[in-house]
Amino acid sequence: MKHVSIHRRKIPASDLPIFSEVPSALAKIYASRGIQSKHELGRHLKELLPDTAMKGMPEAVQRLSMAVKQNQSILIVGDFDCDGATSTAVAMLGLKMMGATQVDYLVPNRFEYGYGLSPEIVEVAYTQSPQLLITVDNGISSVEGVARANQLGMDVIVTDHHLAGGQLPDAVAIVNPNQPGCDFFAKSTCGVGVIFYVLIALRRSLIADDWFAKQGMQQPNLASLLDLVALGTVADVVALEHNNRTLVYQGLQRIRAGKARPGLLALIEISGRRKERLVASDLGFALAPRLNAAGRLEDMSIGIECLLSDDEDYARELAQTLDQLNLERRGIEQEMQQQALSLLDQIQLDQTSLPFGLCLYDASWHQGVVGILASRIKEKTHRPVIAFAPGDVGEIKGSARSIPGLHIRDALDQIATYHPGLITKFGGHAMAAGLTLAADHFDLFCEAFDQVVRQQLSAEDLDQRLETDGSLLPEELSISLAEHIREAGPWGHHFPEPLFDGDFRILQQRLVGKKHLKLVLMDPASGMHLDAIQFNTDLSSWPNEACKSVRVVYKLDVNEFRGQRTVQLLIEYIEPQNGY
Repeated sequence: MKHVSIHRRKIPASDLPIFSEVPSALAKIYASRGIQSKHELGRHLKELLPDTAMKGMPEAVQRLSMAVKQNQSILIVGDFDCDGATSTAVAMLGLKMMGATQVDYLVPNRFEYGYGLSPEIVEVAYTQSPQLLITVDNGISSVEGVARANQLGMDVIVTDHHLAGGQLPDAVAIVNPNQPGCDFFAKSTCGVGVIFYVLIALRRSLIADDWFAKQGMQQPNLASLLDLVALGTVADVVALEHNNRTLVYQGLQRIRAGKARPGLLALIEISGRRKERLVASDLGFALAPRLNAAGRLEDMSIGIECLLSDDEDYARELAQTLDQLNLERRGIEQEMQQQALSLLDQIQLDQTSLPFGLCLYDASWHQGVVGILASRIKEKTHRPVIAFAPGDVGEIKGSARSIPGLHIRDALDQIATYHPGLITKFGGHAMAAGLTLAADHFDLFCEAFDQVVRQQLSAEDLDQRLETDGSLLPEELSISLAEHIREAGPWGHHFPEPLFDGDFRILQQRLVGKKHLKLVLMDPASGMHLDAIQFNTDLSSWPNEACKSVRVVYKLDVNEFRGQRTVQLLIEYIEPQNGY
């Protein structure tokens, strides 16, 4: 359904960094990502940006310090995704490390209350009689909710990273690197990173006040929370610039050393990963979906309790529950995806006649899974997609996913400006957003969305572009380079894991696990035989016994099987060569 073009990153020889201890292929990879020195790789905690540039931090620390010293009742108001769950757990654990004893959390059920600190969730919070509410991974758009909390006599500290609207909530403090006037350089810091920074500043203030010594307490080691910070950062698909790479790298090091929370270790175990070899992509593709499944289908408190638990047996029990929820989520998602693809087939739209901005809706779809559905359809069509499901009476709720070149939250803001009242509410990031609108506005919204997308994207933008790091020499197709690449991470958004391309002859091809394409390829230059696999292959095209020659885009990996370690190509894209 989509056209894919392959482009190799160009690196002027003069820009190659000098790293004597890494292979030249890795040096070229670093250069293509703008890395010129070891310092820029982001490895050590001492390299983290200081919190002093964060707007609102002094006010937040002052109020939190008072709450801790006076043992006030604190309620954390979280969010129902992985960033929200890890943010909530970090806030709970960190504040207890500081000496707070009356700390609890509340996560809005997405089906009853929706997202953020709404007036309705404030009423629920009020029944617990907190003196201080702290939002994590939400709150920047909760103008009405904060106002209601103020009326009820509860102070509010907002910690968030989402983009601000035209009006800010009247909170005691707002800590958000993306709020107007904030000079903190790492704008891509996610929710769990923001609350981690707040805890760092709070600890420094309490140390200055001699608080821990007076209480006979050890100064807390906040680095013990970095496993959760790493998980939330990778799961939220924020840019892995220097600061975020540092947080993720340090968190991965703790996990590999077995120093992670019992719940996180249980999730690693149940997902079939090895903690000693865990990489950032494992956090994003194995652990995060299991946590997110709780928020999508039931209650994110299951995930939060898993992360908070100190009991290994209970943590395993909760991890098993999360694993079952994830299996259920997959089943729902696959059914919805088939319905969506059938819908596209029924209206017989090909790639050239599809709307630039694609909207899909079915009354049977599950509200908690439309975000994943939008991602899957976006991957297949390479265009911005919004998938809708029924919401409250007379409303539908949509989850949007975008492609490079279109800031999806700004696009929704533009629609709201052009068509006042069309969208009931919205919020989000550059690449993902959520919105609510009246069900009878769907057709008008579809037209408006397509128009706005066409203003900002060209037909060429809808061609998927795969950027690779070029081809590898036969001697570079090695376990050594694969291991160097693995350890050179963390790789992720805006610091992409290396992709390579090459032409190969097919020696063998077969399906494994009913949907994965297993290949034996030959490098024509050297005659080297290489194992390769493409997960979730296009079954309408592969296996193809008539095809004898292919161009592939791949990651270099090491396959471990029965004690044997061999090079393996993880295929991201495969196309037959002319004439096969």
